[in-house]
Amino acid sequence: MILRMVSLPVRHAALFGLLLAGFVPARPAFAQQQTAVFAGGCFWGVDAVFRHVRGVKRVVSGYAGGNAVTAHYEIVSTNTTGHAESVEVTYDPAQVSYGDLLRVFFTVAHDPTQLNRQGPDVGTQYRSVVFYTTDAQRQAALGYIEHMQRDHVFPRPIVTQVVPLDRFYPAEEYHQNYLARHSDQPYIVYNDLPKLTRLQEQLPELYQK
Repeated sequence: MILRMVSLPVRHAALFGLLLAGFVPARPAFAQQQTAVFAGGCFWGVDAVFRHVRGVKRVVSGYAGGNAVTAHYEIVSTNTTGHAESVEVTYDPAQVSYGDLLRVFFTVAHDPTQLNRQGPDVGTQYRSVVFYTTDAQRQAALGYIEHMQRDHVFPRPIVTQVVPLDRFYPAEEYHQNYLARHSDQPYIVYNDLPKLTRLQEQLPELYQK
């Protein structure tokens, strides 16, 4: 997989924070851990980005949008199963909000204007999706996209799908925390390490080592 990501101006990161006002609830003082599921191209880079977000407790790379029988990398890669390469993010809402996770997803994790691909990685398994588990997540994601479209944050239309999560299937063990275990691999160096740099530079208040 070879993927070229577009670096967004810092002003976009600041704008995204303003966009959340009015439809993303404030962080509760005390709350149980919650989960969010996102798909944005190859899960290696998306996984790595969310592992470096403050308040995120666990990240699992996997598949969503298809069934259990075909939730295997070699089959998903045939672009016939309906799955999207995804990440399940477990987070503490007292430390980081769902709105913050949306900022990260749209700002540095992927390009939401590419339909059924990310860069030269082509196929529906690389599509952009917010898989929601509650109506609050659905409303937050739709509202976020609506504001970005209205304010022309991106030069092209956003194609991110917002759909209910049926099941999430963890990927094979060798895909988990892939960047940390293969940080010198050319694909990682070229495509995914720059995402971590952008996270640290554009959203320093959310970055953790």
